[in-house]
Amino acid sequence: MNDSRIHLLFIVNSLVFGGAEKHVVTLANALDRRRYRLSLAFLKDDATLLPQIDASNLDGGILSCKVARKIDSAAVQTLADHLRLERIEIIVCVNTYSLLYATLARRRALVRVPTPDLASAQASATYPVAAPDPTPAKLIELFHTTELGGVEDQLQMLFYRPFIRLSDQLVYVCRNQQRYWRRRWLRARQDCVIHNGVDTAHFDLCQSEIGKQQVRDRFGIDRADYLIGLCAVMRPEKAHGDLLHAIDHMRRAGLRVKCLLIGDGPERGRIEAQIRVLGLEDHVHITGFQADVRPAIAACDVMTIVSHHVETFSIAALEAMSMGKPMVMSRIGGADEQIDHGKNGYLFAKGDIGALVDALTQLQHRPHAEAMGQRARQTVEQHFSLDVMVAAYDRLFTSTATSPKLHRGTIRVA
Repeated sequence: MNDSRIHLLFIVNSLVFGGAEKHVVTLANALDRRRYRLSLAFLKDDATLLPQIDASNLDGGILSCKVARKIDSAAVQTLADHLRLERIEIIVCVNTYSLLYATLARRRALVRVPTPDLASAQASATYPVAAPDPTPAKLIELFHTTELGGVEDQLQMLFYRPFIRLSDQLVYVCRNQQRYWRRRWLRARQDCVIHNGVDTAHFDLCQSEIGKQQVRDRFGIDRADYLIGLCAVMRPEKAHGDLLHAIDHMRRAGLRVKCLLIGDGPERGRIEAQIRVLGLEDHVHITGFQADVRPAIAACDVMTIVSHHVETFSIAALEAMSMGKPMVMSRIGGADEQIDHGKNGYLFAKGDIGALVDALTQLQHRPHAEAMGQRARQTVEQHFSLDVMVAAYDRLFTSTATSPKLHRGTIRVA
């Protein structure tokens, strides 16, 4: 069967609910199946995001590799067989663990002797039959990491550096991230920046006033209350406690402020305990995990990201901005590429509770917050929409597939 489309495989660590995972699911759903034959593999057996995948757009299949140890030979073989059977031309790896498996599978796929699984598949003609000596698939690393944590993270990065160096393309998700890693001599054959993007039609401004008030009523939040939201998995680096302290300061100053924490996670017990210590039980509410975060975001007047680490180019921030919410964000990662301070939101130094309180206090006036939210929506429409992101990746994948040999340097895809 002659298929002139680009055969592309995405590999992710898992389909857990997270920014990098949501990013690749959104991209896989949006690419034109007339130009691409797509498949997706997830290494660890967590499929939370599986219902959000448009399986009709992945006619190359979805593989659960069920990795049981750091390097699982069976999982490597599963990927290698898929590379041969699907004649994969480009492997897109999401962060470094996926890149490790892609590199090992690509090497194993070049072994001339077919595996029993491959031989039986060829005999049954279930898949297109690969050539005896397949051309190595090109590796693209989508890198979402900026600052590293402790010593363990730094040692892991030393381990992964050679794999990144062997990649054909290294994609950063913001310019600050690119500058950070270039200063630390992280190199692939080529690199570029493609900002994350969101579907502005999905995250739109059309949530009705009735719908907003229904969410508020669920938590006993009055229409007149100033409601501040934070949408994030409850992990230590997200620093929910900073927002709790800011809410406490604002209430002590006499402001009628409430807070909605959208999400769940391992830190929930600690956060609930801190709410009790601060006496905020009637003023801070936790939604728990939400498959669709839009109603909760729409109910809020302002959204925040107060993280101390890990954020590189927040998709949660883009979703809220697309829904017309002004963002108050700690100045880490690419926050200053999303937020024009004082125009579509506010930035503050991470951990600076006073600056966080000042920014949130300025946004208590709804006409000011709404005008800033409109500018936030315009920012996403112009620079960070799904269409803009997909067009950039389409140019990248096309140039990668057609390039006979990639030389070191920087490419332009924007």
